[in-house]
Amino acid sequence: MSEEKTLCYVHDPMCSWCWAFRPTLTKVLANLPTDINVKYIVGGLAPDTDTPMDQATQDMIQHHWHTIIQRVPGTPFNFDFWTLNTPKRSTYPACRAVLAAKKQDPTQEDAMILAIQQAYYLQAKNPSEENTLIDCAVAIGLNAKQFKKDLHDPHTQEQLLKDIQQAQTLNVTGFPSLVLLINNQAIPIAIDYIDAKFINAQVNQALNMSY
Repeated sequence: MSEEKTLCYVHDPMCSWCWAFRPTLTKVLANLPTDINVKYIVGGLAPDTDTPMDQATQDMIQHHWHTIIQRVPGTPFNFDFWTLNTPKRSTYPACRAVLAAKKQDPTQEDAMILAIQQAYYLQAKNPSEENTLIDCAVAIGLNAKQFKKDLHDPHTQEQLLKDIQQAQTLNVTGFPSLVLLINNQAIPIAIDYIDAKFINAQVNQALNMSY
């Protein structure tokens, strides 16, 4: 009986460290063995709220951005976001947007994540706002009316909660995280934001030990 092997990527589309990890993740996924499935899991960084973000939280997040620029050179950020928007500490809408895009077209899941990241970090748009998310969906070729319907579908919120629960089951405590499942045995894979080979080597070692 063949083994079931899945690499789970636990993320949030508004997590700045996930944005920094994207180039390396792309290399990791391109060099996986062909018999490994890849599953994206939205971890839900910050619940729904319409309350504007307080200054201390804004300062904290901007500090993260500056830290990333130092630790992961070449990661671009548009700091105009903080003056052009009313930030909210709410990433659940963006998470649901990824799930709504996946429901309409499963092949567009990562494209939606990238569209949200680019809107946020490059174009200084606010992914906590529905109009931004609809614009992202349209930009990748999705049907706006269907996307909006799926975004508000209670099943989409249920799926988000399932994803969050699965992330907790996998003992994920931060984003981004990688967990390799081999016949439902969870093996955490350490993240290196620059060295994809380090990550692929861990995956290969775990696969070899499972035989």
